[in-house]
Amino acid sequence: MSNPSLLIKDLRIEDAESTSDLRIRDGRIAAIAPRLDPTDGEEIVHGAGRLALPPLIESHVHLDSALTAGQPRYNETGTLFEGIEVWGERKRELTVEDVKERAGRAIRQQAGFGIQYVRSHVDVTDPELTALRALLELREELRDTITLQLVAFPQEGILSFPDGPQLMRRAAEMGVDALGAIPHFEFTREYAVESLNLVCELAAEFDLLVDVHCDEIDDEASRGLETLATRALELGLRDRVTASHTTAMHSYNNAYVVRLMRLLTLSGINMVSNPLVNTHLQGRTDTYPKRRGVTRVKELTEAGINVSFGQDDIVDPWNPLGTGNLRDVVLNGLYVTQMMGHEQIRRSYRFITHNAARTLHLGEDYGIDVGRPASFVILDAADWQEALSWNAGLIASYREGRLIARGTPATREILF
Repeated sequence: MSNPSLLIKDLRIEDAESTSDLRIRDGRIAAIAPRLDPTDGEEIVHGAGRLALPPLIESHVHLDSALTAGQPRYNETGTLFEGIEVWGERKRELTVEDVKERAGRAIRQQAGFGIQYVRSHVDVTDPELTALRALLELREELRDTITLQLVAFPQEGILSFPDGPQLMRRAAEMGVDALGAIPHFEFTREYAVESLNLVCELAAEFDLLVDVHCDEIDDEASRGLETLATRALELGLRDRVTASHTTAMHSYNNAYVVRLMRLLTLSGINMVSNPLVNTHLQGRTDTYPKRRGVTRVKELTEAGINVSFGQDDIVDPWNPLGTGNLRDVVLNGLYVTQMMGHEQIRRSYRFITHNAARTLHLGEDYGIDVGRPASFVILDAADWQEALSWNAGLIASYREGRLIARGTPATREILF
């Protein structure tokens, strides 16, 4: 049960110039004003001028593989393709209990950083669909605390994997939120195009979202993105479609990108970049110069195309490190994309809040405003730039007025 009435004093909401008080009643924001007087029996919390943001959103992660690094072996080459091989070996040992235990630990880590919404891809190139069954159970168990969106992800391809199309349909029937594809991993260009057509048409049939691992490769000839955007436009799916990774875009020639940008704008699709893991996995066949391996976030953003950031992997065959802290993702993303202008830094929290909310289709209830659910986080910093620089910890995470995670202010003592 939420508190009947809670007043939080002195919050800096989304880097506003001045602080405000925020009143919560019956799980919703009842008032926001520079100064609100307490009412009888109202609980008071002092924000001390700290930063308040809407709940943080993980746009792209793989919870089914989380916390499996080294099982059965490490990915020593650091390539995407060895990672897929290692996961293929680990996947044979999956049980529902195993997946739920690891994914549950990872989600709780994420919650400790202020994340309340998670979009997780789950491998469905498994005849038993073990990981999907586990995460569907976990989604239901956590629904009052964490919103977990599940994407049916064909890690080893759709047309290139036995019964791939049938497995995708089974996943849709089981109740996933979105359907995925991996066109750059299909055997042929023809299979890649057919896989995207299949997924978009299946999503339209089941009224599902689409989120494709699209062109996650350094090959500039990998151009699944144009097919995906075209299908999003022609089928009317538009912003219900997301293209994740699109790392080949950093290798496209500029003349082609000019044409592609027009199509992306017309289609209305979302883009997700995973700066940490993309930088780690891409450019592995280069000697020097080495490509950075991150899509054109700056140019996409300037064109008005919605871009959000994701962690992608947490201690698994593709990324041996990571905690789920989205601050690390944003910080790395700003550096690697050279988006270090003051205004770019100041607004970069939107990659893991408002932009991500559009990607996940969260609707009008997301955000800190009167009448909306009292769901937000308080960070141990006065503004977002300070939070980035000092890796500010979570002070409180409220979900519809309920405190679901908290931390204590950092203390530092210099002894000289």
